[in-house]
Amino acid sequence: VPRHWGRPGLLSVPSCRTMALPRGGKPKTGILMLNMGGPERLDDVHDFLLRLFLDRDLMTLPAQNQLAPLIARRRTPKIQEQYSRIGGGSPIKKWTAVQGEGMVKLLDSMSPCTAPHKYYIGFRYVHPLTEEAIEEMERDGVQRAIAFTQYPQYSCSTTGSSLNAIYRYYNEKGEKPKMRWSIIDRWPTHPLLIQCFADHIQKELNLFPPDKRREVVILFSAHSLPMSVVNRGDPYPQEVGATVQRVMEKLNYSNPYRLVWQSKVGPMPWLGPQTDETIKGLCQRGKKNMLLVPIAFTSDHIETLYELDIEYAQVLANECGVENIRRAESLNGNPLFSKALADLVCSHLQSNEVCSRQLTLCCPLCVNPVCRESKAFFTGQSQP
Repeated sequence: VPRHWGRPGLLSVPSCRTMALPRGGKPKTGILMLNMGGPERLDDVHDFLLRLFLDRDLMTLPAQNQLAPLIARRRTPKIQEQYSRIGGGSPIKKWTAVQGEGMVKLLDSMSPCTAPHKYYIGFRYVHPLTEEAIEEMERDGVQRAIAFTQYPQYSCSTTGSSLNAIYRYYNEKGEKPKMRWSIIDRWPTHPLLIQCFADHIQKELNLFPPDKRREVVILFSAHSLPMSVVNRGDPYPQEVGATVQRVMEKLNYSNPYRLVWQSKVGPMPWLGPQTDETIKGLCQRGKKNMLLVPIAFTSDHIETLYELDIEYAQVLANECGVENIRRAESLNGNPLFSKALADLVCSHLQSNEVCSRQLTLCCPLCVNPVCRESKAFFTGQSQP
């Protein structure tokens, strides 16, 4: 009896041991790389913000359809100025393409029975939008579709929003998917991910003055969440903490460290301590050598290139009297990271699982009925 019988949400996948690698032809397996995206040009900023503020999975606002356009218009000039400081746009699409190319090249040899593999980029707030990517996958004749979140740590407001977008796409069309879907919904402690972070941290630590190196405080910085979301039971804080713990184990706890949170917006309580307040507090207590580590991002974008590099490592550090502050390089084009992505997909294909056990559990105090509908949609994909 197969060991998976009797467990919900399973897919039938042939063994690769006797399969030859296909040459050319339509992609058999499509990997949809999910992320929020970022404006490539300054002219894209307004539409990016508008889609973001209209996303009820990310935030709920009173009279949201009327208020979101007003907020987007008001914030556009400020955000455009920030993007102009980092080259005029976000590099997230470029790095996602680099990572995707590296991933599928490895996958075709690692899992020949599910080849050819093709990656697709699906962003929530800029082109190519998630819905556009699904249409392309269906035109390509993809048989097996994997929704692969590019957020290692799950949150209802990030990965959850992207998965809900896939569900809504089919629900609004009133059609069943032509492809069989499964999900890689979280991977906070994958060994190669941890190795990438540890390598980048060690490389940067080695650039501090030798007599200061062991004093350096490692600040793992992740995008914060409103406490209203956290208190509903969102697993994101715990999963980010799990990543941090594994990375420090890999580094043999060589330095003092803290998990801190950035990018708070508005007056309501958010998860803390905030990254900028932590930098100030450490300086006041005589800790003036720091290493910033973007622990919840897989590539550079506005939160790393502007917020960490300019606002914190330049402006704030100078104001506070920091002696040495550096930022660990993002994963970007690291070949080991592409290998991590390929390993995740290969293991997922071999597991026959539609999704993780965690995804089937809604937040205990969830207020979004679409989440339950979306989870039911994906777990129903076990039937070919």
